[in-house]
Amino acid sequence: MKKKIGIIGLLLLLVVFGTWAAAAGNLVDQRGVLSGKVLSDKLVSVGTAVREGDVLVRVATLTGAAPAVRANTDGIVREVLVTPGKNINSGDVLVRLETR
Repeated sequence: MKKKIGIIGLLLLLVVFGTWAAAAGNLVDQRGVLSGKVLSDKLVSVGTAVREGDVLVRVATLTGAAPAVRANTDGIVREVLVTPGKNINSGDVLVRLETR
């Protein structure tokens, strides 16, 4: 009896882990290509549906406002990891998208 309960528990654990891994696998990091101070203009919000090429974050640069990151795939914004006024560097993960 204990062996059957152990096997059922193990199977349940595998199902839970598999579901978690599948959900986490759909998140795609969007990395900045410019350094600068994040502007509130064009800062995307969690839950927003975006298409490839949409501006997600703008920064202030020496030459003016510029897109720091554009969506590299269609999806839904699940995490915004920056706030207006924060200084970012090229290569930083700024947004995470759930792909469709």
